[in-house]
Amino acid sequence: MNQSTSLASLLTAVRVTAQSGPTTVPVTGLTLDSRQAGPGVVFFALRGTANDGHQFIPKAVELGAAAVVCEDLPTDLNPATAYVQVKDSAEAMAYMAAEFYGHPSRKLQLVGITGTNGKTTCATMLHKLFRELGYHCGLLSTVQNQIDEQVIPATHTTPDAIRLNELLARMVQASCTHVFMEVSSHAVVQHRVTGLQFAGGIFTNLTHDHLDYHGTFDAYLKAKKGFFDMLPKSAFALTNADDKRGPVMLQNVVGRRESYSMRGPATFRGKLIENAVHGLHLEVDGREAQFRLIGVFNAYNLLAIYGAAVLLGEEPTEVLTVLSGLTSAPGRFEPVLAEKTRITGIIDYAHTPDALENVLQTIAEIRQPSQQVITVVGCGGNRDGAKRPIMARLASQLSNRAVLTSDNPRFEDPNDILQQMQTGVPAADQGKVLTIPDRREAIKTAVALAQPGDIVLVAGKGHEAYQEIKGVRSDFDDKQVLIEMFNLLGK
Repeated sequence: MNQSTSLASLLTAVRVTAQSGPTTVPVTGLTLDSRQAGPGVVFFALRGTANDGHQFIPKAVELGAAAVVCEDLPTDLNPATAYVQVKDSAEAMAYMAAEFYGHPSRKLQLVGITGTNGKTTCATMLHKLFRELGYHCGLLSTVQNQIDEQVIPATHTTPDAIRLNELLARMVQASCTHVFMEVSSHAVVQHRVTGLQFAGGIFTNLTHDHLDYHGTFDAYLKAKKGFFDMLPKSAFALTNADDKRGPVMLQNVVGRRESYSMRGPATFRGKLIENAVHGLHLEVDGREAQFRLIGVFNAYNLLAIYGAAVLLGEEPTEVLTVLSGLTSAPGRFEPVLAEKTRITGIIDYAHTPDALENVLQTIAEIRQPSQQVITVVGCGGNRDGAKRPIMARLASQLSNRAVLTSDNPRFEDPNDILQQMQTGVPAADQGKVLTIPDRREAIKTAVALAQPGDIVLVAGKGHEAYQEIKGVRSDFDDKQVLIEMFNLLGK
């Protein structure tokens, strides 16, 4: 994808505080990594949680960067380099990236999904649905990015603004008409989606998560709402009316305000008829349909997907017909069956108290009285510690046996994380809880404890194919380890 323009043309939507050097210089690339700077490349100095990009300005200049966009001008200015001072480098980068790639979001029906849980399922299934309906589509999700069938690995829930606009431009080139993307709270605060034109936004729910980054629940709520506040008048805002923060998302929205509900008045109404091991039976806007997804939380996801499709102009009956045959995203209530013993393994990304409770309640609703539930769960390191005891309490109270273990400990000692988790286990449940720091051993133990017909839930990592310890990512896939243990133990 060959791109070339001038620095001046990229600055049209940017509030410039001060500048030095020529703005007529040609620009052929954008980067926030000083190592990728060079002739024709604009380097953006961003302030991050770990590093301050301003310290890498000399390196970018040394490599011949055409321009530097920063919040504080260096004391020594290279006369051959253009310097642009702005109030917020991340915001400027977003506007400049959109301009550089020709505003690709304006050429697409771009729908963003935000909320604590359900983002990946909604984005993935909307992508599948619209492809089945005959459209060329793009997907931007935690699991992976896709241009129709072409898979592009994902490193963040929402890519940085340069990468995001580049991907959207590739989708336009591939004749995509619709793109469905997860919008994380981090992405809103860090201006990754600033400058994009959305055709619609979906709010799933809001629960305890990312307080390590946002500091308070109010700040987390404000970040989510920030996405809806940026929607244009031409867009729809579709919110979960049964979540108490749902109506809040619609405040100040200038576009179409729509809602979905399983319990009360809404634009799109759903009613649960049956929630069974083979799937959901729902009534949606007066029409009955069977779905392959399981659980009340997925009933909400399906309602959101259906509502968004109808708001995008699709025929309701056709949407339900196609949706009924689709499966969920990898690592989202994904079943793994042991052939010999009929033990059911379930892999789920549940890494928040609300998500874990939803999964365990769903299992309780569909299991037979004779089936025992054994849960393997951990909590990530260098993240919100307040949810650790809650996760352990839920696992111990809603399972017959619970195995507390490592998730991605990152730079924390797994034993410290587990000690914090154990404080949440009620005294009456201590006897049915095991603590095994090694995740592979924990899964092996859970499988060994399972009797024919039982259910083993492995929660927390879902689709992730790695484990991060002391800054090193090693191959680790819960699903593959579970299958390995079924085979190893003759289950």
